[in-house]
Amino acid sequence: MQIQLVVFDLAGTTVKDNRDVHRVLKHVLAEYNVHITLKDANEVMGLPKPVAIRELINKRGSDTHVTADDFVEEIHNQFVREMIFFYETNPSVGEKEGVTETFQKLRERGIKVGVDTGFSRQIIQPLLARLGWKEKSLIDYSVTSDEVSRGRPFPDLILELMKQAGITDARRVMKVGDTASDIQEGKAAGCGITVGITTGAFTVAELMKENPTHLARSVSEILNMID
Repeated sequence: MQIQLVVFDLAGTTVKDNRDVHRVLKHVLAEYNVHITLKDANEVMGLPKPVAIRELINKRGSDTHVTADDFVEEIHNQFVREMIFFYETNPSVGEKEGVTETFQKLRERGIKVGVDTGFSRQIIQPLLARLGWKEKSLIDYSVTSDEVSRGRPFPDLILELMKQAGITDARRVMKVGDTASDIQEGKAAGCGITVGITTGAFTVAELMKENPTHLARSVSEILNMID
């Protein structure tokens, strides 16, 4: 069945990420005396960030910490500020190798390109502006976790992109991401193809546990999978 839409994750999949998100999350939580490891942060990559923060407080917070909504929101707001600053100013920010060429080839074939993320719109707005994908007509749609009822691993992000693209059959959708929640999201939506990127947050073994239809070292490899 012909693929009509490819949905890509951002950080770690199409955007360079040297555990930058992990480190910002770790730093912000430490400001609230919640001390996590980079491994802890990695385990929640791909999830909506308020959900990730709540899970990390429950895991590493002391008895004095509470996961009340206002406390989680306060931490998340600080995380948003620091991520915006990072994406606006850090010289390391950029797309991963082969991304522009892959987007171009997909669109030349008449395949729509969408991106989804566990970030909020506030964070990805400066990121997308810096990458220039919209201005270069490389992507058609984007959706963030605060724009749907439920983020990953639920299918809502993909379903929203399908709605925007006018696609009703999820078997015509390919999902590409570097975390377990990306694969879970794609499978929950019923995507025809789910691809785990092995050079991101999760190892091959961790991705294989989620039974993706394919594994790839880079986004450019998906072109052969579609063929």
